[in-house]
Amino acid sequence: MLSSRRLILAHFWLAFGVFGLAILLGAWQMFIRSPLAAWIGNPELYYRSVTAHGTIMGYVFPTLVAMGFGYAITESSLKTPLVGRRWAWAGFWLIVVGAVTAMIPVSMGLASVLYTFYPPMIGNPFYYIGVVLVVVGSWIWVALMSVNLYRWKRANPGAPVPLAMYANVAGSYLWGWTAVGAALELLLQIIPVALGFRSTIDAGLARIFFSWTLHAIVYFWLMPSYIAYYTIVPRAIGGKLYSDPMARISFVLFLVVAMPIGIHHAFADPQVGAGFKFVHSAFTAIVALPTLLTVFTICASVEIAGRLRGGRGPFGWLAALPWKNPTMLAVAFSFLMLGFGGAGGLINMSYQLDASIHNTQWTTGHFHLIFGGAIVIMYFVIAYDLWPHLTGRPLLDIGLMRTQLWLWFVGMIVTTFPWHYVGILGMPRRMAYYDYADPAIAGQAIPVALSVVGGFILVVSAILFFAILIRGHMSGRQEPGSYRFSIAVHPPARVPAALNGHGLWIALMIGLTVTNYGYPILQLAFRGDTSVPAVYVGVRK
Repeated sequence: MLSSRRLILAHFWLAFGVFGLAILLGAWQMFIRSPLAAWIGNPELYYRSVTAHGTIMGYVFPTLVAMGFGYAITESSLKTPLVGRRWAWAGFWLIVVGAVTAMIPVSMGLASVLYTFYPPMIGNPFYYIGVVLVVVGSWIWVALMSVNLYRWKRANPGAPVPLAMYANVAGSYLWGWTAVGAALELLLQIIPVALGFRSTIDAGLARIFFSWTLHAIVYFWLMPSYIAYYTIVPRAIGGKLYSDPMARISFVLFLVVAMPIGIHHAFADPQVGAGFKFVHSAFTAIVALPTLLTVFTICASVEIAGRLRGGRGPFGWLAALPWKNPTMLAVAFSFLMLGFGGAGGLINMSYQLDASIHNTQWTTGHFHLIFGGAIVIMYFVIAYDLWPHLTGRPLLDIGLMRTQLWLWFVGMIVTTFPWHYVGILGMPRRMAYYDYADPAIAGQAIPVALSVVGGFILVVSAILFFAILIRGHMSGRQEPGSYRFSIAVHPPARVPAALNGHGLWIALMIGLTVTNYGYPILQLAFRGDTSVPAVYVGVRK
């Protein structure tokens, strides 16, 4: 029984509410820079929209989903009420205040610096202060997950930590450490300049701090989806989890290898040595390992479900799977998009190949396919699976759920594949205007227009998603019973200490981060000739 329903629902409704706003902004951005629309005349409006879209989708939306899902996991898997509920509400309201604080200057055109901050551009200090409040609110969640797990382990000495909670806490630790890079950039570099204490900024050092966060944050976004793969999908389709230990290994591998990879985003930055670029490129390749383990484990779990449903022969289990089940449909779509997006990531991690697509629309297509596609579609699954337990009302629109998921999958493919194509042709990203009358880019007009169609398909899918949840609130009450997670084929009676705690992996995570970032940061920090004048955005009062 979930005793913190209001708390969890508040996180989810705010998360999906801002998600709806971000989807509309994204569709508008695609339309106004396409050949289908006339030039708006003021590029600053475009960059306001991009900043709001990126800030919401990068910081606010996935953080709220992870927090709400994390609180549900804590109570459901540990079978105890959440410890520190007042603190949880404090974290939620800090995020609300932070998001509003950040968005006001963005909407006024005073902070069009995009969610990556883009130093030496400097926006209104309240934008950065708002982002810091969002991070601080999320760190309260990180602390609460640790406290709740500690109390449970103290009350249940030697017992295996439930997989869902083990993964949830791993995700919270990953976020807690990942966010340190951006926090250092804001507190040490950007906010002092935004407040007028300094007029110059070391943009290169700021970028290294942000690279600490820039790619590892993707794996924080992934964590709720991966938890859903392991702990929701097998149960929802009538099967069992293939391997509990392999799942734990996947999550701790993310802790270890997801951090020291961000400098591969700085391949074009001259202030970082080639040696560190190579090391980060190598770790970027290694981070594929937990994903490959996950693909194997979940495919094996899905096969178990198919065979339990009567599937025979090498491939008969595929036909026996419950393809009308929205969860089955979503995980298939998620894996397809993860495969396409991951293949694009192999290009990004290569020093030589990245040079041809760096800062082009290819990059936009890649991370939208991973986040907007593979990750967000599993956020829908989490909402569909949890909603009856949060509201006491069943979701009855199964056919509409399938339609919504199909539209999201098709919309994301139609949106991102043209971006990959025009990126290969050299189209730069983050541009407010393209002159399609120019013969050099005239051939890119059709794929760009096609991506706009995909964007509007995504808007329709999002509308259906909200309709399903709202209609669920209007259905008759029907308590669904206790919420439960998938059971492994061989439930562990005992778990090795290394896979029942996080201490070893946290030490490795911190050690590798310090090793791979320490020298570049110190090298730039002690140079006196790398600062440049700040470029202030908007009207400076």
